[in-house]
Amino acid sequence: MPDAPDRVAVPTRDPRAEPPGGSAAKDPAGSSAGAPDFLGRALADARSPRVPALSPYVPERPFPWSSPGLPLSDGGRRQTDAAAASRGPRRGAAAGARTDSGHRLATTGTSTLGAAPIRHDAPLDLARLLGLSLAASAGTSGRLRPVPSAGALHPVRAHLLVGPGCSLPPGRYAYDPHTHRAHPRGPAPDGVPAGVLVVLTVAASRTVAHYGHRAWPLLLLDAGHAAALAQAGPPTADVLVCLDADGALLSAAAGLPRAPARHSEWQAAELEPPLAAVWFTPSGGPVRTIDPLSAWATRARASAPVRAPDPPIAQPRELSYTQRLLSLLAQAPARPAGTWHPASRPEGVTGKTLTTRRSAPPDDLRRPPERELLASVLTTARTASPAGPDWTVVTGGAAPALYTASPGRPGLLLHAHGDARPTLAHWAARQTWIGTTGAVLLAHGCPDDASPAEVRISHLAAGYAIGQAQTHATALGLRSRPIGSWQQADLGAALGEAPGRDWIVHGLALGAPPAKTTTPPATRTATPLTTRTATPLTTRTATAPAAPTAAPRATRPTPHSTAPPAPGTTARTTPPGEEERP
Repeated sequence: MPDAPDRVAVPTRDPRAEPPGGSAAKDPAGSSAGAPDFLGRALADARSPRVPALSPYVPERPFPWSSPGLPLSDGGRRQTDAAAASRGPRRGAAAGARTDSGHRLATTGTSTLGAAPIRHDAPLDLARLLGLSLAASAGTSGRLRPVPSAGALHPVRAHLLVGPGCSLPPGRYAYDPHTHRAHPRGPAPDGVPAGVLVVLTVAASRTVAHYGHRAWPLLLLDAGHAAALAQAGPPTADVLVCLDADGALLSAAAGLPRAPARHSEWQAAELEPPLAAVWFTPSGGPVRTIDPLSAWATRARASAPVRAPDPPIAQPRELSYTQRLLSLLAQAPARPAGTWHPASRPEGVTGKTLTTRRSAPPDDLRRPPERELLASVLTTARTASPAGPDWTVVTGGAAPALYTASPGRPGLLLHAHGDARPTLAHWAARQTWIGTTGAVLLAHGCPDDASPAEVRISHLAAGYAIGQAQTHATALGLRSRPIGSWQQADLGAALGEAPGRDWIVHGLALGAPPAKTTTPPATRTATPLTTRTATPLTTRTATAPAAPTAAPRATRPTPHSTAPPAPGTTARTTPPGEEERP
């Protein structure tokens, strides 16, 4: 949705009002007593063809911790707090050697700002870690970053819980990706483990303004993509990722108040539901027997954001709704400390890969990748998170089909014949370019009656795995583009299975590099694999599908199929905001 200031406003209400869709009394965490029903309606609404209502353009809010902060690197040049403050909150990073991301990072020596020593020869250099993952490219508006985001809006914020062995002194910090600075928020408790624990939160206002009721799944996917900062860890560090820790514990560790208290105590700042954490520790240290979140949660709440001079403004209804829903999804009473999984960097991924990854224009995605490369990217996605969704690859070319991973051996296993890309184009907010893309990697699952924990992990793990898969595809020389917006995308029903059980959650379009002049694309078609008996591909949509460019091969419609679009209708090439994805 373009950043147009003349958009029609939606109704507003007080942020403490009841969430739409339920008026039951809420528990102390702020969730509705009818949480499953509330979540089920929200899930169905996000998957419905209802077009988001237009809302006023929402500018990005100033960084709420607006003290000068510590420059994560300065290339040996020392600065004072006054000099840093005079540059303003949106200036470039400190001087030094520039990385591929445009930030200046130093790798040796010690610099000082006030009484805080910053060691660039520490086992964990946070300047490099964040410069390869979350930092905005210097000299830009902040939309260009190594980690992708729906609409290039980047709602994810990082709170750094720094222990011994890092380039920053131990303590809590808020990271500003625009200035590449860490803003101190309080000391570290005694006995915290070595390394850095990064708690990821989401500030939803701009994403909601662009995507309305479809925003909350995109926010979960964005948080999962940001968790892929695990790939930026140095070889000398062990990295663990947690996507299911309880939001109350994440808030306590990061020094943030729980959702209901946020409105009364931190009225100047936007609510930031915490969703994930990534833990970096120096390799070869003692065996980790401590729960890092509990260790950090032992100290009282950290410093609050700077209070705005004006009174708080009533929030749009959709924003309050989304924040309540994310707070509900952040609760994990069964395993409050979360499950920590080892993170790995795909083969061939380097720092340059992370900072040069870009979402390719649709016209660069038309050539089918080689089957061996597709199998490699599929394996990366499947192994990224053990608790994640299922995975399928849809291919075009001379013999279009759907493939899954082959158990126990490398390669692809044929699941269904036929060209599913026109149907995917209709499901993905009618982005017609998907109908001609080379291949699409799909994360799917999350049934209609999924629990809050399953909805959360399905989306976070999908975003995390697609982030891993995209950098791996970049290292392999493939072009790629994430696809986060899906409506009525019931993949299981389209393949003849029970409806409402297997929905597409996320996708990654993949294309081979441009063909050399001596090798026409027609000569590059891969030989079909030997596979098991395939299930015929069928389609199921609740509304009329976009007209395909060619008749699907070996398909048969199900009773759920409907008539083609009415004469004179046109499909939108890109949905609101998707044209802004970097």
